[in-house]
Amino acid sequence: MTTTRFAPSPTGYIHVGNLRTALFNYLITRKAGGTFILRIDDTDPERSKEEYVDAIKQDLSWLGLEWDKVERQSERLDRYVDAADKLREMGRFYECFETPVELDLKRKKQLNMGKPPVYDRGMLALSDDEKAKLRAERGNGHWRFKLDQERIEWTDGILGDISIDAASVSDPVLIRGDGQFLYTLASVVDDTDMGVTNVVRGSDHVTNTATQIQMIRALGFEPPAFAHHSLLTGPQGEALSKRLGTLALRDLREAGVQPMALLSHMARLGSSDPFEMRSTMDELVEGFDVTRFGSAPTKFDVEDLYPLTARYLNGLELSAVKDTIAEIGVPAELAETFWSVTRENITTLKDLAGWWELFRDGAEPLIDDEDREFIAQAVAMLPEGPYSKETWKAWTADVKEATGRKGKGLFMPLRKALTGQERGPDMSDVMPLLQVIRAKG
Repeated sequence: MTTTRFAPSPTGYIHVGNLRTALFNYLITRKAGGTFILRIDDTDPERSKEEYVDAIKQDLSWLGLEWDKVERQSERLDRYVDAADKLREMGRFYECFETPVELDLKRKKQLNMGKPPVYDRGMLALSDDEKAKLRAERGNGHWRFKLDQERIEWTDGILGDISIDAASVSDPVLIRGDGQFLYTLASVVDDTDMGVTNVVRGSDHVTNTATQIQMIRALGFEPPAFAHHSLLTGPQGEALSKRLGTLALRDLREAGVQPMALLSHMARLGSSDPFEMRSTMDELVEGFDVTRFGSAPTKFDVEDLYPLTARYLNGLELSAVKDTIAEIGVPAELAETFWSVTRENITTLKDLAGWWELFRDGAEPLIDDEDREFIAQAVAMLPEGPYSKETWKAWTADVKEATGRKGKGLFMPLRKALTGQERGPDMSDVMPLLQVIRAKG
C-alpha cells in the first residue's frame, strides 16, 4: 500500500514552500488509495512549540489536506536510541569531539588546498582512552554515521537517474553532543517503521537522500521511492527563502485566498501540464502526475493567486457562500440577487462587505460639474423604492425622453451618481439591491 508523509517541524508557520511538499505527497497517496501521515518533527525541544503544531493542523484542514494519522517524533525517542545502538554495533557510528570552531578551520584549510570540505574522519583513529580524555574535557561528543565511500544511485521520480559519490559527502552527524537526535536519523527510522513507500521533498534534500539511502540499507530495509521537486523562486527568479515568512498559509487565508485556487495553482506550477482550475479535491487527485514536474527553479508570484481566487468564486453557487452573505447582513430575500450581481465583481469574499455597504447605505455620488443639472432632473424622476430589474430600463427611457440624452451620455452619469463608480454590474441587476440612493438627498 502506498504510504506518504508530510513532516513539518513545529518551529514556525508553514508557507507555500511547505505546501508544495505536503500537496504532492497527499495527492500521490489519495490517487493510490493509500495512507497520508502527518509527522510532527519535534525532536528540538527548545524550538518546537505546541502553538505551531496546532497551526499546522489548522492550515492543512483549511486546505482540505486531511491526514490519516498523526505521529510525533518526540514520542519515538526510544526507537532512535535502538537504531543508534544497532549502528554502533555494526561499526557504522562513531563519536567525534571537534568544536564548531575546529570544524570550521578544517573546512577552510581544505578549501584553501582546493579540496572539497569533507569531514576527514580524524576521530576514527582515537583509542578508547583518548576518547575518554576528550569526553572528560569537553563533555559528550556528537555521533556521525560512517558512510561507505561508494556511489549511491537511485532513479528519482522527478530528476531521473541520480548518482552521488559518497566520498564527496561528509559523514552526517546524527546525534548532537547534548543528545538531541537530528533529522537524518529520526527520518530514516520513522520512514522504515511506518512503511513509507514514497517521499517527495525539495531538491535541496538530494544529498540527504543519498546518505539516508545508505542508512536505510544498513538497518536492513529497502528505501522508499524518492522524488525531489524544484525549489520556488520569486517572480523575477530571486530567492524566495527570505520572503517565505510573508507567504505563510495563515496569511494567505487572512488575505482571502481560496483554498482550491491555491491548490489548483500549486498542483500544476512547475509541471509540463497547463493550468486548470479545479473545483474539488477529487479533480485535483485525478489530474496529478508527479513525473510531469521539472527540475528547473519554479517562479511563484503570490499576486497570481488573486485572479485565480476571483475565478474560483465566480463559479460558486449561492449555497457555497450564503453563510458569508448572511454574516455581512444581507437579508435572505436579497441573497440570491446580491450574489448574482457581485460574484463577477469581487476578488475575494472580503469584497462582499463593501458591496453590501454600498447597496445598504448608498454610495457617495460621483457627479461631474457639467452633469449636475441633468442628474438633479433625472433623480427627481426616479420613483420611490423598492426597485425591480425593470426599474432601470423604464427610468432611463423616461429620462432620455425628457432630456434628449442618449447612449454613454445618458447611462454613465446615472451609474456614477447612483453607485459612485464608473463601471460595475449591470444596473438593471443593481437597482433591486439599492436600499438608499444618496443622490436623491
